[in-house]
Amino acid sequence: MTLPVSAVASGQPVLPNPAIDTTDNAKLSSKAFLQLLVAQLRYQDPSKPVDTSAFMNETATLTQVQSSEQTAQVSLDMLTAQRAQTASSLVGHTVSYTAADGSQITGYVSSATISSAKPTLRIGTVDVDLSQVQQVLASGTP
Repeated sequence: MTLPVSAVASGQPVLPNPAIDTTDNAKLSSKAFLQLLVAQLRYQDPSKPVDTSAFMNETATLTQVQSSEQTAQVSLDMLTAQRAQTASSLVGHTVSYTAADGSQITGYVSSATISSAKPTLRIGTVDVDLSQVQQVLASGTP
């Protein structure tokens, strides 16, 4: 028997809410999975304890979920570092980017701000998101 996380928090079983889509298990964190596992053990029928092999399978699944979370975080960190490196390497280059009105503008990158996951480039007096850059034209002075 599997109970929702809210059952674990309150200590009481709670019927699932039909308005909530419970079919998307792709977003189940290791913490939520562990809470569900503890709730399952807490509310199991004492006359029919959890099968050892089933418990081991659930424990292995928890390990896989934790490993996937760690891999996703490492990938995100690498992507952030790559964006920062790309932004800093464009300083001193002339680039073409798409402005808010959809027009193509060309300008000299004088600096890069890399304090967030979305680095920005200073082109003239405008801060441009790195994702708006369409073409790197040349390096050199403005």
